[in-house]
Amino acid sequence: MLIVLIALFAVAFVAPLIFRRLGRSAFYVLAAVPGAAFVWLVITFDQYTGEGQNLLEGQPNAPPSIIFRWIPSLTLELAFRMDTLAAVLSLLILGIGALVLFYCARYFKQNDPNLGPFGAQLLAFAGAMFGLVTADDMILLFIFWELTTVLSYLLIGYSRHRLAARRAALQALIVTTLGGLTMLVGMIMLGQTAGTYRISDIMAQSESLLSNGLVVDVAIGLILVGAVTKSALIPFHFWLPGAMAAPTPVSAYLHAAAMVKAGIYLVARFAPGFADAASWLPMIMILGLATMLIGGWRALRQHDLKLILAYGTVSQLGFLTMVVGLGGPGGALAGLGMLVAHGLFKATLFLVVGIIDHQAGTRDIRKLAGIRKTAPALAVIATIAAASMAGIPPLLGFVAKESIFETFVHQAEIDPTPIGTLLLIGIVAGSALTFAYSARFVWGGFACKGKEATEFTRVEKSFLFAPALLTVFTVGLGLWPAPLDAIIQPYVTLFEADGEDSYLALWHGFTPALALSVVTIVVGVLLFWFRAQVERAQSRVPALIDAERGYKYTIGTLDDVAVWITGRTQRGSLAFYLFVILTMAIITPLTAIVFYDAPLPDQWHYADSPAQVAAGVVIILGILAAIRATKRFMAVLMVGVTGYGMALIFALQGAPDLALTQMLVETIVLVAFVLALRSLPARLWQKEPGRYRLLRAVLGISFGLVMAAIAMSSMASRIAAPVSLEYPGLAYEGGGGENIVNVTLVDIRAWDTYGEISVLAIAATGIASLIFIRGRGDTRQRAESVKSGSVDRGQEPLGVFGREAAALELAKKFSSVSRDAWLVAGRTLAPERRSIIFEVITRLLFHSIIIFSIYLLLAGHNLPGGGFAGGLMAGLALTVRYLAGGRFELAEASPVSAGVLLGAGMATTSLSALIPLLLGGQILQTAILEFWMPVFGDVKFVTSTIFDIGVYLVVVGLVLDVLRSLGSEIDERSEGLSASTDPDDMQAQQQEHTESGEGVVR
Repeated sequence: MLIVLIALFAVAFVAPLIFRRLGRSAFYVLAAVPGAAFVWLVITFDQYTGEGQNLLEGQPNAPPSIIFRWIPSLTLELAFRMDTLAAVLSLLILGIGALVLFYCARYFKQNDPNLGPFGAQLLAFAGAMFGLVTADDMILLFIFWELTTVLSYLLIGYSRHRLAARRAALQALIVTTLGGLTMLVGMIMLGQTAGTYRISDIMAQSESLLSNGLVVDVAIGLILVGAVTKSALIPFHFWLPGAMAAPTPVSAYLHAAAMVKAGIYLVARFAPGFADAASWLPMIMILGLATMLIGGWRALRQHDLKLILAYGTVSQLGFLTMVVGLGGPGGALAGLGMLVAHGLFKATLFLVVGIIDHQAGTRDIRKLAGIRKTAPALAVIATIAAASMAGIPPLLGFVAKESIFETFVHQAEIDPTPIGTLLLIGIVAGSALTFAYSARFVWGGFACKGKEATEFTRVEKSFLFAPALLTVFTVGLGLWPAPLDAIIQPYVTLFEADGEDSYLALWHGFTPALALSVVTIVVGVLLFWFRAQVERAQSRVPALIDAERGYKYTIGTLDDVAVWITGRTQRGSLAFYLFVILTMAIITPLTAIVFYDAPLPDQWHYADSPAQVAAGVVIILGILAAIRATKRFMAVLMVGVTGYGMALIFALQGAPDLALTQMLVETIVLVAFVLALRSLPARLWQKEPGRYRLLRAVLGISFGLVMAAIAMSSMASRIAAPVSLEYPGLAYEGGGGENIVNVTLVDIRAWDTYGEISVLAIAATGIASLIFIRGRGDTRQRAESVKSGSVDRGQEPLGVFGREAAALELAKKFSSVSRDAWLVAGRTLAPERRSIIFEVITRLLFHSIIIFSIYLLLAGHNLPGGGFAGGLMAGLALTVRYLAGGRFELAEASPVSAGVLLGAGMATTSLSALIPLLLGGQILQTAILEFWMPVFGDVKFVTSTIFDIGVYLVVVGLVLDVLRSLGSEIDERSEGLSASTDPDDMQAQQQEHTESGEGVVR
């Protein structure tokens, strides 16, 4: 099963490339993946239907399971289990998924936009659903649950140019995410109470868990909220009809086998153990019956074929929830039978609607007429599927519905209260509504209606294949339901028998259930026959409660509150933001120190050496100079001085790794600051700071003192030995390295590092998105296509005589030398922008710096260095190339884009984390390999070095993104401005700025 899951996501990942090559025919390739998985599942199905459905992993005859320990300390694991329930759902997910993808190859046109992403998302949706039903860990189930939410958002919003599609997608996302998060709370409560998150273990101890009373009842109620929102039950039913904005194949899959079935699956999964919970039956029965009746009633008012089916699905989901959630063997058998029947007929009907819309150009039953004559095969397919939905023999829908009637008749007989009878009456009424809207669908889509036939293009056989095959199963399993009964029975054994054995059959004899089926059909026929009167009656019934209007009101209120809060907090003033942040950062910890009587040191040690005192003096002078600076450039330089002072303190304290990294970070940050300053006024203050100067001083000094007090109090509060004392042993024995800092980053605290580089990648993307309007500037223009001396010409007009003129003449001679240039793209710069010395030094040092960065990377496990330091060093080399030769030199120096480097780095770290898991170890587990190599001799290689390589690539990608965003892009824009400015005007402006002391930093 793991191979199937990986294959679904892997092919989805490369799907856009397949579409680029094959066009819409790529859907056939995608359909082959779930199709092959379906065949595999059918062949191996006997393995999942054994008698020991409740047996745990490792016990004889237990259902097959795969378990990878993820984070044992948090009881998190990747656990998969294929039992009967998961197998039945997987048949629907894979089988219908394959047919829907096959159908897409004829539904979409060759030139429809974004087919690649759409196909990838639809196949990934199948993968997420398969993962959801096979997950045997609640947290893993939640991950796949939310993945279906995200993918459904993308699929529903496929036509993103339409406002209705975007709104429907967002509405589905908000509602189902709300339910998912609520469900997560319930799962955590249940998992913590049970001491495990593995579903099979929880079900095994369900009886003892129920004895915990309120906490488990609340947990189950919260879990059911997730099922209610996902399966669109009252009062969250409104998002499902809105989701009809999606392409019809998405609607078919969403309704028949995917997202909305996830809620039904969740109910079916927990019903064997928790149907007796206090919150279970009230929620299931009340919401299920209300949804069934309201959905069916609303379906009779619709004129769009898709909306008839959509509200019909809402009704059927309420019906399914009641049956599956009833508990007992009868409900289990009937529920899964109806689940399969619903998947078959609902997928068929949606695919039929897609064909009608595709060939006729409309789905409005008021415009459609005579299609049964122009497309008789399509009419037959639709009629059979609708008849199954209505519960007409000898189809599977009738078999399943009669089994449901049998179950609820038995429930009414054993229930001493009128509730059982009321439920039975409600189900019969809902079934009559189902018959009526099924008839409305067939009549509205295919009847002649005494009008001229709708223009309808002939349907290709390949277009009809998917709905026709589903119809064959609907008829075949109706006439011979024994195979379906056989595969469902093992799930039924999870429930305690409460009478005669239940089974699926076309004929049970003359029973009360058969009489109820006749009543359903008769009432349904009457509702359809008097449809005009029914529609008039519906129009007179006021909508007392409108759930969708309530949703819109809630969202609107949240928006208003957000606007109100934003208007009072987000003033656009950086000073105000800093004031709020720093004030809270002072008050909160200071309050804790005072009220909790936190200890302070009783001994003071000011410095270890005079050098430390000197470094501290330098830092303080840098701070004071930064405060007093009137130019931004000077302020940045002085802030950099404080950073270099900290690096010196680290070095004096015997922390060369920290000192090296701090020094490199300060250098890169200084360059980034200077590049960004070119877009800002040179002066720090456009006017004097004024009356807030004292407040700023008090706030800054207070923040520093409070942070110092926190640090001292933390040190004085220690009562146990520092954990750092164990780090040398952990680093050398567990991590295989002598550099404690680096081993900590890539092994002991690798999760922290992974989070940090993720933030770096996000920050780089954020910077690029702020600067670049289209794309992220990864397209590289080669220097050979640029005219020599054309870049940055005229930015600094020079005098005609004097030293500036002489320097310009020398630069021109240097730039026109015919021999090999010192830099690849140096010639593209205007002569006055070039420096002979700088270019020569860059040529001499660049490769040495790169080699040194690689040395730092590889040696960092035992010596000062590592991926961070090495990446910063390589970034510094790229910075030198850019400063010496401009943006085209940077492009030549970095043929690989920043995005590729960031992605490669994240992929490398991710693979280094997952490969140990696939080999039977734990995530991020380190292996120490010792071997002999020619020339090198004995080699000791630690696999965490691969993780460090990923860190190296991410850091280089970050620096490159900063250089391209704040450097190259701003250069290009400033060159465009200078090209439209008269040189004489520029010279006059420069003279004016020089005299006023407001020159722009270069």
